[in-house]
Amino acid sequence: MRILHFSDLHIGVENYGRTDPETGLSTRLADFLNSLDQVVDFALTQNVDLVLLAGDAYKGRDPSQTHQREFAKRLVTLSRQGIPTFLLVGNHDLPSSASRATAVEIFPTLQVPHLYVGANLETYTVPTRAGPLQVVAVPWPRRSTMLSREESRGLSIEEIRAQLERRMTLGIDRRVQELDPETPAILAGHMTVNGATLGTERSMMLGQDHVLQASDVAKPQLDYVALGHIHKHQLLNREWPTVAYSGSLQRVDFSEEQDEKGFCVIDLDPAAPQGKRMVDFNFHRLNARPFVTIDATVPVGDPDPTAVVLRVISRKDVADAVVRVRVTIPQELEAQLRDADILQALRSAHYVAAMSRETSESGRRTRLDAESAEDLQPMQALRLYLEGRTMDQERKEKVLRHAEELLDLERSDSC
Repeated sequence: MRILHFSDLHIGVENYGRTDPETGLSTRLADFLNSLDQVVDFALTQNVDLVLLAGDAYKGRDPSQTHQREFAKRLVTLSRQGIPTFLLVGNHDLPSSASRATAVEIFPTLQVPHLYVGANLETYTVPTRAGPLQVVAVPWPRRSTMLSREESRGLSIEEIRAQLERRMTLGIDRRVQELDPETPAILAGHMTVNGATLGTERSMMLGQDHVLQASDVAKPQLDYVALGHIHKHQLLNREWPTVAYSGSLQRVDFSEEQDEKGFCVIDLDPAAPQGKRMVDFNFHRLNARPFVTIDATVPVGDPDPTAVVLRVISRKDVADAVVRVRVTIPQELEAQLRDADILQALRSAHYVAAMSRETSESGRRTRLDAESAEDLQPMQALRLYLEGRTMDQERKEKVLRHAEELLDLERSDSC
């Protein structure tokens, strides 16, 4: 039994892109769809029995008709070939209120064959060509549902988070204890597990993440634990069962610059006894859009500051990359820096995200073009701003945490 596990597709992330004149769509949308096409092609040609998306199909809870159409095209391709797809509901798929539908709820409503949606913490039995598979689904919990309960009134954010963690832990344990030991079983969770190396989602969700322990999900009754929400691929447990974040398929911002992107491929032997079904595990790398940071320092008294920056650029591969330039320069030389020449040297880049200058007097100033600034989400814009400030990491995270809590309160008030 072969399972393909990927997560955090985030269709709709279009920052650092431009409009393709042939399609009228964002080039960044094309990036994400191209990665999804590679997932579908692998499933069709490499005998995959189940495709599992561990949450966050879209960037936001209200995807556009175009985004829904493009996602549905790929799912229908798998469906027509008889390959089941399991979609776990992530935090970006959830509506703002409990009464509204999730971003992926349309698929079971339309009764698309071979397509399953894990919207609740329960066990789903998915028939595959290699036999049945039990999937313990742990979607991102609806906080709005908990907030509306009488016992939650007056609780602090920390107390609500603790309640969520307790309920999720008990729910997982109960579902795992009920599993049929004769049938392969995996857990699909969209969550933060303690010990994971955090990336973009740290800035996007800092201050409201519930965090489970690895022992809460690494149950011996499971053959594999497929996680989503953290964009960085990593293994949290190499013993039985393997616990892995597949990471996202494309880079969202510069915090993921060094991260490898791709999906996980898991081979199970259904005939083997519980605890010995894992045959193989591989991470399949994709050629995601590169993000490149160029740091240049201009020495005091240098007669041509621009030439210094151009030499640094020449040593970097910027072709088709999203690029940012950070220049440290003495204040008296700043006026001699020729932005036009720098942009010309970056003409092969896909997108120039920002050019910042740091002087001894004024500190770093980040310049964004209007289109890029428009596409940034509030927390992404704040992170980019803080990256251009001289500030220690602990203080940055404190600012991000308070900002996310304020946004969380605003979202709660609007529900």
